[in-house]
Amino acid sequence: MEPYAAATPIPAADAFAASTLTFTALVEDLAGPDMAGLTHAQVEDVLETRGRDLLRHLFQDHLDLRTLREELDLTRRVARGERPAGRSRLERGHHRDLATVVGTVTVRRCALREPGTRNVYPTDVVLSLPEGLHSHGLRRLAVREAVRSSYDTAHDAIERRCGPVLGKRQAEALVAAAAVDIPAFYRRTTPAPAPHETVLVISADAKGIVMRPEHLRPATAKAARRARPALRTRLGPGHKPNRKRMATLAVVYDTDPVPRRAHDVIAVPGGRSEQRLVRPGPSARGTWLTGSVAHDPATVIAAAFDHAAARDPQHVRPWVVLVDGARHQLDLIHDQATRHQAHPHVLLDLVHVLERLWTAAWCFHAPGDPKVEDWVAVHALDLLSGRLDHTLETIQAQADHTDLTNSQHATVAETLGYLRGNADHLHYDQALAHGWPIATGVIEGACRHLIGDRLDICGSRWGVPGAEALLTLRALIDNGDFDAYWDFHLAQEHTRIHQDAYQLSA
Repeated sequence: MEPYAAATPIPAADAFAASTLTFTALVEDLAGPDMAGLTHAQVEDVLETRGRDLLRHLFQDHLDLRTLREELDLTRRVARGERPAGRSRLERGHHRDLATVVGTVTVRRCALREPGTRNVYPTDVVLSLPEGLHSHGLRRLAVREAVRSSYDTAHDAIERRCGPVLGKRQAEALVAAAAVDIPAFYRRTTPAPAPHETVLVISADAKGIVMRPEHLRPATAKAARRARPALRTRLGPGHKPNRKRMATLAVVYDTDPVPRRAHDVIAVPGGRSEQRLVRPGPSARGTWLTGSVAHDPATVIAAAFDHAAARDPQHVRPWVVLVDGARHQLDLIHDQATRHQAHPHVLLDLVHVLERLWTAAWCFHAPGDPKVEDWVAVHALDLLSGRLDHTLETIQAQADHTDLTNSQHATVAETLGYLRGNADHLHYDQALAHGWPIATGVIEGACRHLIGDRLDICGSRWGVPGAEALLTLRALIDNGDFDAYWDFHLAQEHTRIHQDAYQLSA
């Protein structure tokens, strides 16, 4: 459909008469005596309210002008025997409301009709109107407000700016609809290449989201139904609420190699007291996040590997995968590495290893003993230097010659088993020499930001569609892709809603 701007010129003075009257009245009031005694804050309030009303009038007059041009043009074409959009009949007087960021306007339009077929509204196609009441600008604003605060807060912010144009439930539906094209958008996006020496890092983690009972995964829902709390007003020791569904997040980023030494990461016990220059670790850049609460971890990790492969299709860069030691996650990573014929260096997050060392350390020290810190540092330095066997032998020997309780023996054995089981992923000496990262801080920070700061708001409970939409939109915005995505989304919406009309008018 072509616009009707050139069809019949209509004087702007006539078309925008209502807007002109509104503007003139506002100017006269601002210049009048009643305004002279107002404070600047009061003048701001007047301008905010009446200025929005002026913008709404301008929008309405513009739409009415387009309606007049459309009616004149289509009337002439039908009178000449043409069949616009494959229709032979023209019907005037149709209209629909459109809620916008400046208020609600009415779109008056003509219908092209033909027996046995649905109506076609040329104005809807030219304006690319949405199917529902709310404009694309209002939908964009709803997304921007909802992804950073609760829906109540978002609703209040939109109402203060735009007036009563959007309800809370409507905002939730608009946000869910706004995220539908994110997978397709990223399938069409090609990441920028990086130098061969740049390290390509992949990491994944999971965090629980409190869900409504009907949106829990089957196993969790079953456990929740079976739970019989011992106390009426709170959970007893060891009881889980069984009300969360795990969301999986993954990150891919680039970093320049920064070679380091073990004592750049862990201070040497009893070292020199003077100030010593510590080499900084690698810094992440080009961070790309993805996540899902609807899909399983295999889907999310596959998406991360697909993105990594798009960044380095020839596998000429060093790939590093940082993990937290979860066996299921490791299996998925190895499956994806095989699928992509990649050979990543899989490293266990150092922080998780340090936590295990601290747990074992308290078995050999009294509560509050300051020597425990040196004990952890010594063994951490051994691990960072590639001396895993020495660490295992030393801790085992100390356990054999120390009077430990059965519980303490079990704790130490568990720590040693953890280190032995992950021996293939503890090559920190190689990682430091090559300048690779050895901690999962990027993905853990993403979990706190993407989920904790929004989806973990106190008292909130989610359904899968709403949680999925907010999670993916927050990741999209963090990736810096929102503006490009929104253009893509509007193009997809236009195709979905108006493609038939275009085909019929061809």
